[in-house]
Amino acid sequence: MLTGKHLIGGEWIGGDATFASSPALGPARDFATGTAAHVDAACQAAEAAFPAYAALPRAARAAFLNRIADEIEARGAAITEIGTQETGLPAARLDGERGRTTGQLRLFASHILKDDWLDRRHDAALPDRLPAPRPDLKMLQRPIGPVAVFGASNFPLAFSVAGGDTASALAAGCPVVVKGHSAHPGTGEIVAQAILAAMEASGVPVGAFSLVQGGTRDVGEALVRHPFITAVGFTGSLAGGRALFNLCAARPEPIPFFGELGSVNPMFLLPAALGARGKAIAKGWAASLTLGAGQFCTNPGVAVLIDGPDADMFAKATETALSAVPAQTMLTDGIAAAYRSGRERLASNRAVETRFKAECGGRQALPALLETTGGEWLSDARLGEEVFGPLGLIVRVRDAGEMLELAQGLHGQLTCTLHLEAADMELALRLIPILERKAGRLLANGFPTGVEVVDAQVHGGPYPASTNFGATSVGTLSIRRWLRPVAYQNMPDVLLPQDWA
Repeated sequence: MLTGKHLIGGEWIGGDATFASSPALGPARDFATGTAAHVDAACQAAEAAFPAYAALPRAARAAFLNRIADEIEARGAAITEIGTQETGLPAARLDGERGRTTGQLRLFASHILKDDWLDRRHDAALPDRLPAPRPDLKMLQRPIGPVAVFGASNFPLAFSVAGGDTASALAAGCPVVVKGHSAHPGTGEIVAQAILAAMEASGVPVGAFSLVQGGTRDVGEALVRHPFITAVGFTGSLAGGRALFNLCAARPEPIPFFGELGSVNPMFLLPAALGARGKAIAKGWAASLTLGAGQFCTNPGVAVLIDGPDADMFAKATETALSAVPAQTMLTDGIAAAYRSGRERLASNRAVETRFKAECGGRQALPALLETTGGEWLSDARLGEEVFGPLGLIVRVRDAGEMLELAQGLHGQLTCTLHLEAADMELALRLIPILERKAGRLLANGFPTGVEVVDAQVHGGPYPASTNFGATSVGTLSIRRWLRPVAYQNMPDVLLPQDWA
């Protein structure tokens, strides 16, 4: 079923160079290596397709999105088979992620048939107004042009070729050029096959979607620098995302870069909740911390609590729960190596105590539990750096005042969580105004892994959690990233976009 090629302008295109996949199990496969020439061809096709694709009626774009979902579901068994081989993720996880992917497509199909996302506004003319008449003004949101999307390593479906960035951009009327992730190129190609089948069946211009596989960092740089690309969606590391963000800003015509870059997602265990439910919270934290080998951007890596006997009990209960978790396969050799390196960097810090740490090699990962004090955290910024994997850090603060100080010093986060009881409300009311400025999503008595794809969701936050605090990469609000408002003054109705009607 695999061609090992790029999908560009409706054609499968190879090249002189190839790279071999590095699956967790099963055979390695060869894929064409992307080049700047492939990027240029894909961007040229996207630009050529933009006028016709953007002009499609919303019902036609909705039907296209639903057809993509149908085609992905028809290839479900093949996607799961190669996805488990490439990533090491269990079949149940991939089946669930495929459902989320098709669900996102169908959600946006439904969303664009409504009117609220267009934000239509009309100020009627006032020809008799003094001292000067007012013109007729109509405004609505319009698609911005071709969009570049970078596939994520940790979500081979929901944040990849046909993931949320692609679904929302296509819904907005923007062609998409995807830079596929080299960790799961076979999975990406089968999804691209589904999109091609949907384009052909729906009569959509084939330049509306292209996939460029593999390639060095130069290929990604060529994509964000291409003059036909008008915005970028990215999920990945802080270093890689910041480099691309800087390139977008340095272009002759700067463009927005919507990057999700990293977060430790701190939890604050308030005193009454810690005393009443400390063991249950510890068990839940361990489960969330190790879900998917900790390879979630919302992994709750830090627990902040006031020192004392209840903190001792919580730490012991977490240690017990984590010690029962078996080794898990990580997504790539590089991610596994980075996890071990980050864990050792943190554990070797003189201010950190290791409560639990087990050795493992290759692509396997075992959890770790470390501990420090609020004073050390506040004096050493390195303690707040993300370690991508199943590692938890307990931070014991002296009192509520130091907890508030720690919250005030946080960098931007995707999520912050409060575990609280009725007796904790006074402290919670002091924390909330601080945490609102630190994160895009605030939780009470839960765990942040598991991001609902709904209208009210926000998956983003102040830098470095993301590069644009006013945007989200999950939920229907994410479509706004690929739109811009246009006002039409005294414009005859026949010349207005059909979405005005």
